[in-house]
Amino acid sequence: MADRISTENTIKLLTEKYGEDRTNKLISYLDAILEKNEHINLTAVRDRDEAVQKHIADSLSCFDVPEYKNAKTVLDMGTGGGFPGVPLAIVSDDKKFTLVDALNKRLRVIDELTAGIGVTNVETVHARAEEIGRGKNTREKFDLVVSRAVASLDVLVEWCLPLVKVGGYMISYKGENVSRETLEAKKAISLMGGKIERVVEIEDATDEISGHVLVIIKKVKNTPPKYPRQPGQAKKNPLR
Repeated sequence: MADRISTENTIKLLTEKYGEDRTNKLISYLDAILEKNEHINLTAVRDRDEAVQKHIADSLSCFDVPEYKNAKTVLDMGTGGGFPGVPLAIVSDDKKFTLVDALNKRLRVIDELTAGIGVTNVETVHARAEEIGRGKNTREKFDLVVSRAVASLDVLVEWCLPLVKVGGYMISYKGENVSRETLEAKKAISLMGGKIERVVEIEDATDEISGHVLVIIKKVKNTPPKYPRQPGQAKKNPLR
């Protein structure tokens, strides 16, 4: 768990990289989420010091990746308490963010808190992944889809890649099982029209304890119309 010195150092590094105003918004949002978490389940991380690392620094770990830098439209699948979508939106006001979750009460909290700190480039959508993946206004419309701590990679690609435009990317935040997950997801990635571009080790000084790596998948061809399958099928019967 992060200690107080580590947290103060992280906030200092965030300020140096993103500026005082944006860093203040990042911390204000996190503090508000932790307060709301007393009444609604938004995050399993309840310790503030740990949350600064695991929710703020970790969410921002894709900031310097070219595939993120070049994206204009970003969708955060299974956003939960707004991570990584809200921190990324705070530091990237040149991009438009769509945050998707199946639990509407979480999204209402995100709407309230982002409005309160003046974040205007975030839209929330209450939907299951399979529903939005088939929507005529959302299917293959996004430059980038990100997802963090949601499901195994073979499931995630069926949820996320149908939303990515050809030539765009999916970035999945993964942990120590990344080698096994990428191997198990090989068939699903190919079926969805993707290919693994690379796996990026996180070396950002502000992200000290997450243990995440970034799996970057490029969309190289259109996803067949039959995907995603009906709700629940990707988890019940992963494409392996």
